Amino acid sequence: MSIDRIVMAFAGVMIMLSLTLAHFFGEWWLLLAALVGLNLLQAAFTRFCPLARLLKRFGYVSGAAF
Repeated sequence: MSIDRIVMAFAGVMIMLSLTLAHFFGEWWLLLAALVGLNLLQAAFTRFCPLARLLKRFGYVSGAAF
């Protein structure tokens, strides 16, 4: 699995987790989804993603985006 796919899967899981936590424990958990979305947006323009850098350091194969 490439870094790109791992990053997208991780972002999807974090957003779903945020929505679930917001439903059961309070709307403040929606900030997590907003932060994940902002990170994806900035990564699209700057090509910098902290998770992608960490995965690259651990030896995962780079994809087209990172």
